[in-house]
Amino acid sequence: MLALIAGEGRLPALLAASQETPPLICELDGFPSGVSNAPLVFRIEQLGNFLADLTGRGVTEVCFAGAIRRPPLDPAQVDAATMPLVPRMMQALQSGDDAALRVVIAFFEEAGLTVRAAHDVLPDLLPVEGVLTAAHPGARDERDAERATDVARVMAVADVGQALVVAAGQVLALEAAGGTDWMLCTLGGDRRPEGPSGGLLYKAPKAGQDRRVDLPVIGPETIAGAAAAGLSGIVIEAGGVMVLDRDATVRAADDAGLFLWVRAA
Repeated sequence: MLALIAGEGRLPALLAASQETPPLICELDGFPSGVSNAPLVFRIEQLGNFLADLTGRGVTEVCFAGAIRRPPLDPAQVDAATMPLVPRMMQALQSGDDAALRVVIAFFEEAGLTVRAAHDVLPDLLPVEGVLTAAHPGARDERDAERATDVARVMAVADVGQALVVAAGQVLALEAAGGTDWMLCTLGGDRRPEGPSGGLLYKAPKAGQDRRVDLPVIGPETIAGAAAAGLSGIVIEAGGVMVLDRDATVRAADDAGLFLWVRAA
């Protein structure tokens, strides 16, 4: 039996709808997914009991899907089953995203649960290599993609974001805690800084990250943000970035005159 550890965004609903047998929907308290009217809600302070509850219900596999921000840990809420996990929890909360997720994965695996990637549950989320749109990248875009790849490697070492904006070889923005949409908003409209015209959004997983969780995603909203920021297109790493609502995403890019390039790693 599959359980979705569901966060915010469209991904949990897409995964749930793709399964013949409805998965158990689990939500971290305070982060409703909107997928189910009666999800199993848990608190991080009761993680030990939550894991025991999953196995008691016959769950054998879990899939993390959707955005979840780091919750505060209330010591008064910690139950006896979770107490042995607290030192590692505290260490995880103080670590970078990738390091923290590795600790979380370990908790589930130690409980006997198999952690599955969202793109294993729904393989169509990963598009094949190539340009998906009518518009194609030019020579400058190809150079910008190379520049973005180099910078992304440095970002991975620092365990920060998975996206950045490059134009004419210049890095205009790096993804941080606010996410890709927030980053693009800082470049759009009246707040857009002076700089090169055009440019691209580059998105890829961090080098060495566990690709079962936190794989980057784009969707129609990403296209809208890139268009508002005045970019020429979007480059994503083949096999490393999921595209939600692919038909709608490609259609939005075509309507905006942007290219969408699924580039070999």
